[in-house]
Amino acid sequence: MAKVGVWGLGSMGLGMAQSLVRAGHAVAGHDPRGVVLEGAVDVAVPDMDAAVIVVLNAAQTESVLSDILPDLHPGAVVLACATVPPDFARAMAARCADAGALYLDAPISGGAAKAAQGALSIMASGSADAFAAARDVLEAMAETVFELGSEPGAGSAMKAVNQMLAGTHIAAMAEAMVFGMTQGVSPETFLKVIPACAGTSWMLENRGPHIRDHDYAPRSAVDIWPKDLGIVAQIAESAGMDMPLVQAALAQFRAASEAGLGGEDDAAVAKIYAAQAKVDLP
Repeated sequence: MAKVGVWGLGSMGLGMAQSLVRAGHAVAGHDPRGVVLEGAVDVAVPDMDAAVIVVLNAAQTESVLSDILPDLHPGAVVLACATVPPDFARAMAARCADAGALYLDAPISGGAAKAAQGALSIMASGSADAFAAARDVLEAMAETVFELGSEPGAGSAMKAVNQMLAGTHIAAMAEAMVFGMTQGVSPETFLKVIPACAGTSWMLENRGPHIRDHDYAPRSAVDIWPKDLGIVAQIAESAGMDMPLVQAALAQFRAASEAGLGGEDDAAVAKIYAAQAKVDLP
């Protein structure tokens, strides 16, 4: 049994914390919004074997680390799960090393449902000691752990690749559905036909029903994508690579956020396309 602190009990972090509790670990949950974790125990930071940080972005990750790092015992492992630039992951790993703690660059994928099932995919990189210290925690939270090498930053680079595809797929799905509507193809028909054809994607099959059902309760919010696709664009710029598909999708998510849709499910980006095409979504 490990003593684990989880910082960030949002749609992903809460499910991850619940999976750790089910696996028999002593888990303390931390969230400024007052979210309650059933089964949580009072574990002080100096006693923790692992700190799982599942906050929104790099700034929040660094804030949590600044708070807890002075009190973590030597050999405790930090699992940083937010989508962040690889350079940031390397900088935080160096801070942890200076403090005697281990750092695992461990971004996650799979959505809230898989987080609650302990069935995430985790793209992890870090030292052999960090992997060893995190092993039981990883097994409780993930169905698949991709071990991407000993250098922090490799996990975050892989997550950027995933987010590039995921974000552009959501935008493409929304664009295609609205385009179909301009040609008399209803969302219902779209979702009967396309999932059986070559044009489908996991994001299409997962997010398309949200539009069809007028269900914009946020599983993953619009405001995630200006951040994540912004990270992708930043990395690409540093690499000297043009990414026109990313820029197009990023512009649509930014427009959705500016239109007041930032807190809605990311499928709500379809509302931007629908407004331009002058069609009425379900």
